[in-house]
Amino acid sequence: MLSIIFKENKRMNESRKIHLLVALPSALLLASGQAFAHENQHEAVSTEAVDKTQQLWGLAADPGTADQTITISMSDDMRFSPEKLSVREGETVTFKIRNEGEMMHEFVLGTEETLAEHAALMVKFPGMEHSEPYMVHVPPGETGEVNWTFNKSGHFDFACLIAGHYQSGMVGTIAVEVSDK
Repeated sequence: MLSIIFKENKRMNESRKIHLLVALPSALLLASGQAFAHENQHEAVSTEAVDKTQQLWGLAADPGTADQTITISMSDDMRFSPEKLSVREGETVTFKIRNEGEMMHEFVLGTEETLAEHAALMVKFPGMEHSEPYMVHVPPGETGEVNWTFNKSGHFDFACLIAGHYQSGMVGTIAVEVSDK
């Protein structure tokens, strides 16, 4: 089936190629039952193992393995509190994300570049469905959780990428300091 898609893809113009590249991963996630819409997703319940693919900003951790827990609040003024964090390289953190607003918000870890790219896609495709271990969608009045190991030092970011939220300044930073170990 993929060979048919790729043969057909050769005949498509550039605009259609881009749409296929954006839609194909979402379609595959939807078919596998792992997709979640930003507007109506509640805490994802999964029986699958955590995807521990290395990212520039670290890798997913199993629940219950954290060295520390950091609580972050989100609000409809398009801000996180706190918005600046510091952790040690090698540290595993459980982020408890509270939505104190009246609209859906999300918490997504990444780099400034990856978050900006994803935010631009969210503006074009606001109903885009996906779920990664470095993000959580939190309905009003609820709490979500992300478990993450920061195995690389550097400066990383977190943001709400729901269309308009990122553009309104709903971002924060994480300084991952070199470990003394």
